[in-house]
Amino acid sequence: MAKAKEPVTQAVRALRAAGVAFEGHPYAYVEGGGTAQFAREAGVDEHLVIKTLIMEDEAARPLIALMHGDRQVSAQALARQIGAKRVLPCAPAVAERHTGYKVGGTSPFGTRQRMPVYCEVGIAGLPRIYINGGKRGYIISLATQDLLALLAPTLVEMAQA
Repeated sequence: MAKAKEPVTQAVRALRAAGVAFEGHPYAYVEGGGTAQFAREAGVDEHLVIKTLIMEDEAARPLIALMHGDRQVSAQALARQIGAKRVLPCAPAVAERHTGYKVGGTSPFGTRQRMPVYCEVGIAGLPRIYINGGKRGYIISLATQDLLALLAPTLVEMAQA
């Protein structure tokens, strides 16, 4: 069986331009399947699959939150740590406008607009992660240190207890 053709997304272009080594993992996208779908199909721990969430503060300033696939973001904890009154997920159309990616295919790399990036602190301790490559049905894996070097995220504790 032929290997699925891998897309060349803005995320892929950004990683290549930065000289970051990564591996592509095309998979069968299922609406609402999320990180659990990829983890099952690829046979990896969902904790290593990182969600890219586009959120906004009370002034509608967008931000990126990176969270383990098997955890949820506490918007209240995130707001408290970044000095915002509140943080909420962006509406899908707003998120797509900020990033240039369709929801379900959002990557933190190569976004249309630069945004501050907040990363759950536990992610920084992982040797390698899986994260969206900029298209529904396409995940990339890379060394966590490369993600940290390229995005320079602020590490925060925002996982819901």
